[in-house]
Formats: sequence, structure tokens, C-alpha cells
Amino acid sequence: MKLDLCILCFLVLFVAECSPLRQAGVQPVKVEGIAMKPSLNDGDRIFFNRSFEKLERGDIVLFHYPFDQSKSYIKRIIGLPDERVEIREGKVLVNGKDLEEAYVDPRNNQSLRSQKEIVVPPDSFYVMGDNRDNSNDSRFWGALPRKFIYGKFVSKYYAAE
Repeated sequence: MKLDLCILCFLVLFVAECSPLRQAGVQPVKVEGIAMKPSLNDGDRIFFNRSFEKLERGDIVLFHYPFDQSKSYIKRIIGLPDERVEIREGKVLVNGKDLEEAYVDPRNNQSLRSQKEIVVPPDSFYVMGDNRDNSNDSRFWGALPRKFIYGKFVSKYYAAE
């Protein structure tokens, strides 16, 4: 059974590398870290698209960390350009309204921290990990300029947990 799973993973990766999907900009990557739990777990294998135009709230994006571009991060878009984002006791507000976030597990949002309202600059995004207690994101280093985003999550093809 384990051998079958290994063969399947190899075939998926081989096909992904050699297929028209690759030519269209879809690529596989292994998730490292717990910042996106429970949506994406350490060791999950995902496909992301390098060829994207529109980014929306809720999209999961891959990007180069602005302060060390040798590092890649994966986070969820929370705030769009020119929107106001505030955090009150762990609850995210966008333009003064509570943001519904079914993807956040309350067990991973225990700190209940607050942050003053900021306005997301033009051509930038406010990004956060789903695991709020264990994510280095816009709450700490500010809005993410679009120029650092190189991929958009498409799907998970292997779940590690």
C-alpha cells in the first residue's frame, strides 16, 4: 500500500513536470511549516499557478518574503488594495466589518491580539496565515507588495496528515 502511494506521488510529479499544466504555469510544491493549518499542513503537496492575473480576498498565495527574498512564504489574502484592516481581540475587520473566516480554527487563534487599523497601500495585499498563533505575516511586517507574489494556490494533491 505504501509503495502504491509512492508510485502515485512519483507519477503525479512526473506528469506535472512534463505536462501542458507545467507549460501553463501550474507547478507542484511541498508545504513546509504550520502557518496555514488547518487548511495546509506541513508536508502537504500542492499545485500552484504562476500564471494568474486577478487576486481576491481568500486566495492563498506564494511569495518571496520581502525582507529576505531567498525565503518563500504561503499565506491567505485578507485585505485588498486601499481597504482598511483592523484586528480586535483576534477578530479581523475589513472596512469596519467582521471578516467571516471559516478556515481559522479557534484553537489556533488563542492570543486574541489587537492591531490598529491600517490602510492597505495600492498594489499591495494584507496577508495572514490561517494558524494565527504561529504565522509571520502582515501583522508583523506590513502589507505585501504584489511584486513579491509569484504563485496562487490551485489544489492539494497529497495530504501529509
